[in-house]
Amino acid sequence: MALRKASDPRPQISQVTPPAAIAGGEFQIRGKGFVKSERPRVTIGEVAAPIVIGSDSFIIAKVPDGATAGEMVIENGEQSSESWACDIGVLIADSLHPVTSPAVDSFGNIFTTFSGSRGQKVPVAVYKVDLNFTMKPFINDLMNATALAVDAEGMLYVSSRYDGIVYQATPNGSLSTYVEGMGVATGMAFDSQQNLYVGDRSGTIFKISPNRQIFVFATLEPSIAAYHLAFGPDDRLYVTGPTTSSFDSVYRVSQDGEVETFYRGLGRPQGLAFDDQGRLYVAASLSGRKGIVRISSDQRADLFVSGPGIVGLAFTPSRAMVITTTNALYRVDVGIRGRPLF
Repeated sequence: MALRKASDPRPQISQVTPPAAIAGGEFQIRGKGFVKSERPRVTIGEVAAPIVIGSDSFIIAKVPDGATAGEMVIENGEQSSESWACDIGVLIADSLHPVTSPAVDSFGNIFTTFSGSRGQKVPVAVYKVDLNFTMKPFINDLMNATALAVDAEGMLYVSSRYDGIVYQATPNGSLSTYVEGMGVATGMAFDSQQNLYVGDRSGTIFKISPNRQIFVFATLEPSIAAYHLAFGPDDRLYVTGPTTSSFDSVYRVSQDGEVETFYRGLGRPQGLAFDDQGRLYVAASLSGRKGIVRISSDQRADLFVSGPGIVGLAFTPSRAMVITTTNALYRVDVGIRGRPLF
């Protein structure tokens, strides 16, 4: 957006980062003329956004509850800026308890969980959100539903960190045991050959072949919470496993099970996904800023979505990003296609 002439008394926005946010996230706004007779006021659509830091050329504004995708405007007490388009996540559902990324099938149906505390029996373990964004119970009788994955046939897989079982669910919600003995079973991902990988957060990545043979694929440092898995365009497995460090890594595992560090410097990295350009998105914090971090193939990182409590993400066929927090599900229309899984 071009700046107006220096004589223009209106506030002038030159940059807003990151590109998107959910409620509670923060936008950093740069420009000039933000302060005149009164302290600046920021609105997103029709809703006032609280200002965390405000000066004549720099503002940090928090996205309030109720804000929707729309126009950002800064008022300085005398004039208003031109509007700046900003992407705000739309709340799809709340009163949930996801602990990692949602799953999305080929039609665009979204699956998410109410995981509960360890050993907690909950009325509904997995919910399905259809294309009209109507949320309905999908799986009831399952303890501590953790990670979700969908195979090429549209079957849903659910890990349980309680009993170490990976369950398989048909499209109508019929549940059966797929494999057992996965330890503290957390993250899951399929490779292009339909092998399923399961992360036991105590230090093991298992590989399960289509005929359900189980192999130890790789070993990692234990995680205090969970492993989160995704396959990249290089057919290598990418893994996060938050520790007590504020400078954690994204690991990359070769097809032979050799582990290397792909990127280091994230706070509490969790769910992850790739887009069709090979860029990696991780629920984490970067330099103290919480949200979803985008990492390019040459390992440059920037904050892509700002927001608190984000634990995972997935892309939909409609080029939206669905985001899980510790208690809710959001949709952000980012216009990015996710990497095809199969």
